[in-house]
Amino acid sequence: MGKFSAGAGADEMRVLVENGEYWLRNRGDIAMMAVTARRLREHWPAARIGMLTEQPRVLRALVPQAESIDLADGGGWTEPGRFDRLGGLAALRWRAVTDGPKARVRALRKAVRGTAEHAEPPAPPLPAAAAESALVLAQGGGYMTDVDRYQATRTLALLDHAQRLGIPTAMIGQGFGPIDDPALLERAARVLPGVGFIALREGRRGPKLLADLGVDPARVMVTGDDAVELAYDLRRDEVGDELGVCLRITYYAEVGDAARAVLSEVIRTRAAEYGAPLRPLIISEYDAEDRDCTRRLLAGAANTRRPVGRAGTAEDVARQVSRCRVLVTSAYHLAVFALSQGIPAVGITASRYYDDKFHGLADMFGTGLRVVHADDPDLSRSLTTAVGELWEAAPDLRAPLRHKAVEQIAAARAGMDRVFRLVEGDPTATPTQGE
Repeated sequence: MGKFSAGAGADEMRVLVENGEYWLRNRGDIAMMAVTARRLREHWPAARIGMLTEQPRVLRALVPQAESIDLADGGGWTEPGRFDRLGGLAALRWRAVTDGPKARVRALRKAVRGTAEHAEPPAPPLPAAAAESALVLAQGGGYMTDVDRYQATRTLALLDHAQRLGIPTAMIGQGFGPIDDPALLERAARVLPGVGFIALREGRRGPKLLADLGVDPARVMVTGDDAVELAYDLRRDEVGDELGVCLRITYYAEVGDAARAVLSEVIRTRAAEYGAPLRPLIISEYDAEDRDCTRRLLAGAANTRRPVGRAGTAEDVARQVSRCRVLVTSAYHLAVFALSQGIPAVGITASRYYDDKFHGLADMFGTGLRVVHADDPDLSRSLTTAVGELWEAAPDLRAPLRHKAVEQIAAARAGMDRVFRLVEGDPTATPTQGE
């Protein structure tokens, strides 16, 4: 492929963006998508920015600077403006109304069929849009791991396909690992050394894993999470007075009944001591995993704020976070939203996957994030101490946390400059051909 795509016009720039959220139900992923689209648009104002999705109308509402590449329709480029934003907003509201009943139906079907919660669907075909793109960009996420082997394999297949076509490839805002699966490791070792540039959201695990997979360290840069910029832009001057809470329980992060009871008791007790309203914070709407778990955790608690509606945006949640003084969360991106605005957080982890996420994030900010394991034999004391110390320190943590956010935003933008040079002819940034 040449500098630009072979599409409608010789000078038409087309960028295909892979992502970890085809269903558009995770506001952390949506935040990264929005920031990525904005950065691409700032550099290439006339470009066509296509994002792979299974929710084309909803994408138009949530990421208006991008256009939908609909996998159900072959994954090809379509006429610009196929879905207007008003239609997208209507689709988003309709989905919000019907999602609850659909989630219950899915749960019943799984119970009847005996299907595992994390069973993998068949991999989709490679999107036709790749062949007419000037760049294939795998944007940030935590999907390059055994926990999300389906998405990791799909992304590697697309990158490999683009490399075979001679199309520049890049990855940004990535969290790699843990990866122990031999087949996934083998495929990653075959494809990743050919990626022109890889930006990591943490430096704790990713650089070594990539080096072990044969990736040239000169092609790797630690930049932080791309969602940092969205949250930082929504910061408030005033220190908040709410205690934010999110509990997510999934097959890859189980939290037992005893731990949940302790979490509920400590959170309520601390909130009462401080006279703080409790703010349920919802990142993921997938099968209501955040909404239902958090609601049960806070059931019957006094002085509880309303959570964001199902049609709420990433910006809506970031604004809710801005009113908190401290967060207690098992959802990684809520901690990102908080720290980026200068708000400390307690990260609750229940798996190696979340250990890596939260400890990597803690290293990026240097302060303000306490990691507490749900299996801690003295969970009540550990959580009580963490919340109390962060509550007292919150005003003093504001400036250093925001300084780290600014550093990460600058690093991520510098990383995007390297991505742009892959397309614009920098000979030092040319990807190798896939084999």
